[in-house]
Amino acid sequence: MTQEKWGQLRERLLKTVGKNNYTTWIEPMKFQELEDGVAVFSVPTNFVGNYVSQNFADLILYELNTSGEDVRRLAFRVAANSPARPAASPDDADQQEETEMPNVAPVSSASANAPLDALQTAPLDKRFTFERFVVGKPNELAHAAARRVSEGGPVTFNPLVLYGGVGLGKTHLMHAIAWELRERQPELNVLYLSAEQFMYRFVQALRERRMMDFKHLFRSVDVLMVDDVQFIAGKDSTQEEFFHTFNALVDQNKQIIISADRAPGEIKDLEDRVKSRLQCGLVVDLHPTDYELRLGILQNKVQQHSATYPDLKIRDGVLEFLAHRISTNVRVLEGALTRLFAFASLVGREIDMELTQDCLADVLRASERKITVEEIQRKVSDYYNIRLSDIIGPKRLRSYARPRQIAMYLCKQLTSRSLPEIGRRFGGRDHTTVMHGVRRIEELKLTDGQIAEDVEMLRRALEA
Repeated sequence: MTQEKWGQLRERLLKTVGKNNYTTWIEPMKFQELEDGVAVFSVPTNFVGNYVSQNFADLILYELNTSGEDVRRLAFRVAANSPARPAASPDDADQQEETEMPNVAPVSSASANAPLDALQTAPLDKRFTFERFVVGKPNELAHAAARRVSEGGPVTFNPLVLYGGVGLGKTHLMHAIAWELRERQPELNVLYLSAEQFMYRFVQALRERRMMDFKHLFRSVDVLMVDDVQFIAGKDSTQEEFFHTFNALVDQNKQIIISADRAPGEIKDLEDRVKSRLQCGLVVDLHPTDYELRLGILQNKVQQHSATYPDLKIRDGVLEFLAHRISTNVRVLEGALTRLFAFASLVGREIDMELTQDCLADVLRASERKITVEEIQRKVSDYYNIRLSDIIGPKRLRSYARPRQIAMYLCKQLTSRSLPEIGRRFGGRDHTTVMHGVRRIEELKLTDGQIAEDVEMLRRALEA
């Protein structure tokens, strides 16, 4: 394989994994040689090699083989030519650290041409346990449902679908379930993987004409956990196989746990029969965090950081300030606190408001309150006690149409979204429909005191 060909392949990887993943993990890799079916790459550290091996090797091997190269395995060497840990093989996978991998049939996660008669789970983060999950009103139902499933008893709801925006705890709960099942019932065959990994394995089976092996593998697990299922939307063949796998496992009374970034009914290009299957179990929304939950998360993280920085002091009011200002993403919130502790230890100062604002100036600017269309839709549906799907859906009953128009009006007033984009977020409606809804609410505010009061209360709640 030439360097030019590797450069073309990297362009395809950029489109698949996204700019951030590409810049962090793929771009530092330098192609060295291809010999006896092994593609060798130079990486700056062992950590980079290990991470790519665990998370992107299937994709890289698929792209290499699709481009005409005969590659069976990836190997990584640090810049000084000392070998990084190669991609795991079926023979050595049993020797990986117990804290990193759950109890599943061990095989290579790094080879798209690995045997189909076994499959390695995605790596589990040892920090993501139930003990470290902070429970509050926005996530208490999701936490209770995850706890129930993790007990491994009789299947009471199948599937369990956890959905919500970025950084609200879906992945944490998925990992926590896997860890708990492994602890309680180590004999169970628990398979945790992303929807993309499911797709890559499916494509591999098609290419090698080994669909029967694929079907047997995925239908022989005791618990199937699929993260970010929205990524199979629009991929017809993968959706069909997922549908049949789902049915086979349900028929065997095997537990299925799914996560997604939105409710199944709201995932665009997901087949109706797949949506219907996902909605037949327990579908739980992880709501955006409230102030009390964010403060609790920060207090929990401070206890963990105190073990590393025992001499650091944090002034009163700092955690409350962060909980108010960084409200959209728990990962950003935790990352800000980590940076704060590291910075304070380096400069030898206590953590007060001045140091916090200096250290986190960029994070605080980026986290200024931004109201989203989805947040407005959810707030309006809660206020009028109707389902979110009725706000977005086609029903024209006045009990749905008026709240929908109010939501459109608030989207126009409180966000920078254009009328066509607002229309798309409301079930694909035309921009003229949005314009009519906005004008109607403007008129009613002048003549209907109840409408004016409702709009004002909703606006205040959204801007709080």
